[in-house]
Amino acid sequence: MDILPFDRTVPYNHLPLLPLSNEVLTDPEVLQAWGYAGRQLFGLRSNLLRLPNPNMLVNTISLQEAKSSSAIENILTTEDELFKAVSDTVNEAEANPSTKEVLRYREALWAGFQDIRNKQKLDLDTILEVYRKVKDTQQGLRPPVSQVVIQRGDSEFRAGEVVYTPPRGKGVIEEKMNNLIEYLRASPEQDRVDPLLKMAVAHYQFEAIHPFTDGNGRTGRIINLLYLVQEGLLSHPVLYLSKYIIHHKDEYYHRLGAVSSRQDWKGWLLYMMKGVEQTALHTNHVVDATLSQMDATLEYAQQELKWYTKEVNEALFTQPYLKPRLLGEVLGRTSRTTLTKYAQELTRLGILTPKQDGKEVFYMNNDLVRILEG
Repeated sequence: MDILPFDRTVPYNHLPLLPLSNEVLTDPEVLQAWGYAGRQLFGLRSNLLRLPNPNMLVNTISLQEAKSSSAIENILTTEDELFKAVSDTVNEAEANPSTKEVLRYREALWAGFQDIRNKQKLDLDTILEVYRKVKDTQQGLRPPVSQVVIQRGDSEFRAGEVVYTPPRGKGVIEEKMNNLIEYLRASPEQDRVDPLLKMAVAHYQFEAIHPFTDGNGRTGRIINLLYLVQEGLLSHPVLYLSKYIIHHKDEYYHRLGAVSSRQDWKGWLLYMMKGVEQTALHTNHVVDATLSQMDATLEYAQQELKWYTKEVNEALFTQPYLKPRLLGEVLGRTSRTTLTKYAQELTRLGILTPKQDGKEVFYMNNDLVRILEG
């Protein structure tokens, strides 16, 4: 099929449907990069099995993913604001707008993860649910008359210039989204394309379709993780891919644009495979460091405190900031005086650090914060 000339100011209605030609997918450099990425991803999946409860790190790593994915869209919040809000040490309703946006991303990731677990296959309903939670809206796909365009950022040279115009028109977005979902639902045995490469192809396609009026980037990055879970490459959505993208943000947008303007799929696939490889290495480091620190903290605390149990230790590593009542939930204690005494003992040992927020006192797990921010 002939590819029509690309014009960034004209709706890209001739965006080619999937699948791709196998020529680029079997390029030796692409396959080599895929091999490196797949090996690290397999290592991460295996490493997660070492955790006493994988969900304990899903909570914290997904928080970092949410923060970085939102930062790509210039939605910025501090670690302190985010950790306090998600750890229930402040009322989420009182969080600033940027923090609320990041927390919605995390909520959307969890909702999508539960959907994939129940359905086993990604569908339009799951994508819509993710989008609606990301943006706190009831809107669906863009209407046919939507005038959405992608422009250069305010801080860039020639700010405001149109760099891409996504498809629009009656039935156009629906057709392309249905094609994308069919592509993602086809098994590797049917189309003989590895899921890791399909994830990268689908991520470009979703960005190019740009099916929503806003929130496409964050929704697309969640879909990446959900698809890897769907295909069994991850057991939990803990691949911290947004960290790599934000550190290589200019190249990310350059590679996306190169596929649209000149069908440079190879450059895009190499970029994404490198991102998966580096991200899996980083996430493995987080898992290893957390497990090592948990062991060290348990051994140290049990030498000093008779009430300190393995269950308490695991609870302290489920979130960076916490209140004494978390100890009560684990130990079955309700006395505020006793729980405060326990928190103060953990402070004396250097395991926790108290922080004041108005009239509230909460406690920070310094070691977990250090690992997450590393």
